[in-house]
Amino acid sequence: MKIKNYILYSITFLMFWNFGSGMAQKKLSGKEIITKSQQAFYYAGKDMQAKVLMKLISKNGGERIRELTMLRLNMKDSRDQKYYMYFHRPADVRGMTFMVWKYTGRDDDRWLYIPAIKLVKRIAADDKNSSFVGSDFSYEDVSGRDLSDDIYTLKKEEKINGRDAFVVESVPKQASSAYFSRKVSWIDKETFLPLKEEYYDKRGELYKTFTADKIENIKDIPTIIKRTMLNTQNGHRTEVSFTEVKYNIGLRDNIFSERYLRNAPRKWIR
Repeated sequence: MKIKNYILYSITFLMFWNFGSGMAQKKLSGKEIITKSQQAFYYAGKDMQAKVLMKLISKNGGERIRELTMLRLNMKDSRDQKYYMYFHRPADVRGMTFMVWKYTGRDDDRWLYIPAIKLVKRIAADDKNSSFVGSDFSYEDVSGRDLSDDIYTLKKEEKINGRDAFVVESVPKQASSAYFSRKVSWIDKETFLPLKEEYYDKRGELYKTFTADKIENIKDIPTIIKRTMLNTQNGHRTEVSFTEVKYNIGLRDNIFSERYLRNAPRKWIR
């Protein structure tokens, strides 16, 4: 009788264990993976401050520099955000500022202040796919694309640069809403940061490739501190380095206003 009870107990335990393990190992959907990836890439911490060095490099090796300070604030109880950027050099763009109010489910608001003519220019929603200050990144690349704009499919799982990754395809629901016809992303299974992304143009040909070149933990937050966007069709690329990255520094909402577009908040952009 004891042996019979032991066998029944063992079978019950194993059935429960296997059921629990199956639940724990349930595969994430493509959208769930990209949601986690955006959280890791664009929403880390409550706020963020960083010095950013952009190198715009031509196919022949010619190089132009953009150096700026970036501030980012996550809004409470939503996925809305605000971004502020102050350009330090080169001299012809020094003092220029750029601001984004990012919304969920509708077009973002973007403004550019040009100090040479003391003009605040509102960037039209249709310009979100245009080049950001001459780089290979678009305005939308800077703050991220709305999750609801695309359809996501988990294509496979594989290693890339020694890291286990999900491979997810993103296809715009409306072709006119993006400069790409589809995007393929390699998302790190551990950190959910994008390790590589391939953008395909309207003809289905590879157009741009994003790579995460260096990742470091900053206050236990995995952060891409070096990244590259390569235009595979003309050979131009933009290399971006983040330094002096700080999270949870107590940025206030009033910094992200037209007042500070014209008069930079010196405390935060030095």
